Formats: sequence, structure tokens, C-alpha cells
Amino acid sequence: MARALPLACVLSLGASALAAAPGGTWPQFHGQQRDNISTETGLLKRWPEGGPKLLWTFADCGRGYAGVSVAEGRIYTSGDFGKTEYVLALGLDGKLLWKTANGASWRGATPGARATPTFSDGLLYHLCPTGRLAALEAATGKEAWAVDLREEYGAPRLPWGLSENVVVEGDLVLCAPGGERGRVVALNKKTGKLVWANTEIEDGAAYSSPMVATHNGVRQYIALLRRTVVSVDVATGKLLWSHEHRNRYNQNATRPVFHDGHVFVASGHKAGGRMLRIAPTGDAVREVWFSEEFDNCHGGVLVLGGHLYGSGCRLYHKGLLCVDFKTGRTVYRAEKLGKVSTTYADGLLYGIDQEGMVSLVAVSPREARILGQFRIPWGDRDQSLAHPVVCGGRLYIRHDKNLFAYDVSAAGK
Repeated sequence: MARALPLACVLSLGASALAAAPGGTWPQFHGQQRDNISTETGLLKRWPEGGPKLLWTFADCGRGYAGVSVAEGRIYTSGDFGKTEYVLALGLDGKLLWKTANGASWRGATPGARATPTFSDGLLYHLCPTGRLAALEAATGKEAWAVDLREEYGAPRLPWGLSENVVVEGDLVLCAPGGERGRVVALNKKTGKLVWANTEIEDGAAYSSPMVATHNGVRQYIALLRRTVVSVDVATGKLLWSHEHRNRYNQNATRPVFHDGHVFVASGHKAGGRMLRIAPTGDAVREVWFSEEFDNCHGGVLVLGGHLYGSGCRLYHKGLLCVDFKTGRTVYRAEKLGKVSTTYADGLLYGIDQEGMVSLVAVSPREARILGQFRIPWGDRDQSLAHPVVCGGRLYIRHDKNLFAYDVSAAGK
């Protein structure tokens, strides 16, 4: 099988088209590079009292915690409607375009959709919590193919359901069923046919989403599994390295962060955060530091300059932490922000806590300064867990059955 295109080549081919897309482009969980950092400019630097203007609300997303992706003038998300999970597409005006079923909904702990659809070359890829991975035509919702990861690869029934936001790399869809017949697998993105399956990894699936990064010319699929963080060669499926990262509840959910040859992983409930350095050969790692305090549970972690930003999980460690990337030293903890899920755009951090308070924050190694706050309509009092998205001059907030679109563009203000 041919090696996937280098990242620089992919970017040069697609950057101009993505930038010109109506409504902007945020094609997958955590954006184009999965670093959760937007390249948009011209956004509000402060919010008026009460927050930015609400453009529209779509109140029929179905139950769930999935975020949104945006591509080709459409907004995509997922939700469950009774016994069935659906993928939905909306226009930029907030009107439903199509709605397609994808497997049985999750009826276990914390019911609701988990995964954000991933867009690539006119197709959407979505994994439902009960194990059905489907490819749908983005324009129409018509199913192109589907694979049951439980039947094909032995994916387990996890206590909180399968939650991975799958990643597309070149011609491959990559995911971690965590079963004996496929710990990590690569499928042809046009057909769903198996390209390779890794069965040598001695660990099962968790709730985290992967990322793909280049280290010394080799594309590595990096994923946080139940007890370990692992790296697999995208071209061959060979295990490159693994490192233990345990959580007493096997509740590893935060996406790994790759930066400058290092990988950071974190989990809540005292599991903490650890920094790993990949060897020049790419087939081994060593632990650089560990911080029990930085126990980010599921809100995501950002790399900005030489620091990491993300929330702690334990009661006395809640709030946004600023942590030195090289040493793991906590520089400060902004407790006033609570336990937030974050994204970053135009030099500012956007966060939403579990009670629906949305904040615009200027972060630096000196302080976290709030530049505006508002609370979303929070009718059912369920937790707000979906990560915010800033795309096309808008802030998208998903809360259970509702999707809110706010105008955060500075144009005309």
C-alpha cells in the first residue's frame, strides 16, 4: 500500500479551497489539524453584556454530546432519537437539510450521541456508540458503506459506549475498535474495506479520539487506549511504541496532544497528565514529567506557545490550568472559569463549563483574563460537554438537543 501524503503536501493542496468555503471549514473534531486552534481572524475581542448575538437555534438535534463539523456550507452533528442514532446536516441558516440513521442509540450510562462526523472529499464518517461506523454522502446523507466494528473486529461494549471521533488520513479511515481482531484498523475510505488491522497491541478501546502526526518523516496514529497511549505506523499498521497511562475507571477520554516531538496525555480522577518524548528513531518514548494536578478529564488541552491549557477534574483542582510544557509546573489555575471545554481562535480562548457558562478569555503565562461571559439557555439542566467550535465568524454551542449559533465576527460591529 502506498504511504499517505505528507501533511505539508495535503495542506498545500487543500488550504486555499478550505479557506474559501462558505461558512468556513472545521471538517472534524478539533478542526483541520486536530489541534483545536482556528486560523480565523476578524473576531470580536470583547463581548457585549449578555454575550454575542444569537443568530439561530436548532432544537431538534436529538439527545447527545456530539460537537459539530462544518464543510461546504453545511453543518454536521449527530444525536439519538429514541432507539436510533442519526447523523444530521443543517444549512448555514440553521435549517435541517437531511437526517440519516446510523445504528442503535446508546441506552447505557449517560445516553446520547458521542461522535462528531468527520468530513473528507464529499463524505462524512461517523461512529455510533454501539459500534456502527458509516460513510455518508455529505450533500445528501445517502449511505456509501457501513461496518459493524463489533462484528468485524470484536469491539467491546464499553460502560459509556464507543466515543471515538474517527480520523481520515489520505485514502484511509483510521479507528481503534480495541477488539482482538483489530485493536487499531485502517479502512479504505471509499469502500470500507480493510487495509490493515493491528492485533499486537495489548490493550482495549477507551473514549479518546486519536490524532495523526509526523515524526521524522513517519506518519503516526497516536491514540489513548484503556491503559496505554500507543502509536501505530499509518502506512503499515505496525506498533511503533506504547506507554502506560492508567485510570482507575478506565475512563481515558482526552485527545492526545502532539507538539515538537512530544506527546501529552491526561485523564481525570487523579490519573493526571504525563509528557512523553518520542525517540529520534520514532519507535520508543520516554516519560519527561508527570503531574497529578493536571488531570484533564474530557474538556481538551491546548498548546499555546510554551504552555498547556486545560481544566483539572478533581473538586479542588477545577478551573483552567496553565502548565509549563517543558517541566509540567503549574503556572496558575483560573478557578473562576470552572471545568471548561475549550477551543481557540484569533488569539483568544473560548470555553464552556458543564453548567452552560460560555467565556471569552485572553490567556497568557501571566493570567487568564475574562473578556465576556454569557449562559446558554439551559432548559433540562443536563451537563454541557460538547466542545465549542468557532468557524465562519460564528460560535457554535451544542447542548443536548439544541445547537446555538452566535455571531462573533467583528465585521460591522
